Amino acid sequence: MSSSKQMTMAEAVDRLIPDGSVVAASTCLETLIPFAAGREIIRQRKKGLTLVGPISDIFFDQIVGAGCARKIQAAWVGNVITGTAYHFRRAVENRTVEIEDHSNLTLAMALKAGALGVPYLPVRTALGSDLLRSHPSMRRVSCPFTGMSLVAVAAIRPDVAVVHVQRSDDMGNALFWGNLGVTRDACLASRRVLVTTEEIVAADRITRDPNRVLIPGFKVDAVVHAPWGGHPSPVPGYYNRDHRMFLEYREENRDPESGRAWRMRWIEGNQPYVQRVGTDRLETLKIRHSLLSEPVEYGY
Repeated sequence: MSSSKQMTMAEAVDRLIPDGSVVAASTCLETLIPFAAGREIIRQRKKGLTLVGPISDIFFDQIVGAGCARKIQAAWVGNVITGTAYHFRRAVENRTVEIEDHSNLTLAMALKAGALGVPYLPVRTALGSDLLRSHPSMRRVSCPFTGMSLVAVAAIRPDVAVVHVQRSDDMGNALFWGNLGVTRDACLASRRVLVTTEEIVAADRITRDPNRVLIPGFKVDAVVHAPWGGHPSPVPGYYNRDHRMFLEYREENRDPESGRAWRMRWIEGNQPYVQRVGTDRLETLKIRHSLLSEPVEYGY
């Protein structure tokens, strides 16, 4: 019988994300962002990471501000409420972080190619843009059947995908719902998968709803029980976005010095993050109005 893959966040990040790793994260765009894992990456002072994701919100900005990243492959990095992400902007202007610019679709195709095990996928998107001018992983090609002009998007195969989900058993068979983004392809393209989850549940709760399984548990390397692990992003069915936190982040990260103070307040130290946020504040974010999905029949 297989043993549990459940471990602490510190243990999972230490084992699965060595310095220099290519890390896919924030793959659901604006929801289910694995902020708890990001805070542990910063606490462990990882170095030389390549961050891969379509729309990272302030997740990538925090890691850049802590000096953990050397490269970003993304379509957009910023603060979804306020626009600019100051640490990212400074890093780009000072050329301390390498940028590989993507559209949402080209990044999705790069991860899809990685998931399929092929070196690239052809697309028509980007033909009318300037992405091709200096992009290292896109090339104009001709279709061998029709002669049509296409763009070949090279596969991205991350070392590890870090994903936050609503439920998982202790073997990594995880249920997630809402905007799936590129999560499934990111997991299948990656060599390792780290799942953080709001709840650890019995295996039979997973098998009763198989269509919502992210990927099979045998592809998962670690499972971390992380209630509120997506905060301040929303987690469908559990809690809403903490808009106030995004606004506070903007005001408290305008320069490197204030960013260091923010990290000391919210990331460093021994007090658990949930306690720092406060029970009263978290209570206001909980889902108030249930909207259940339509039941389905799996009988035979």
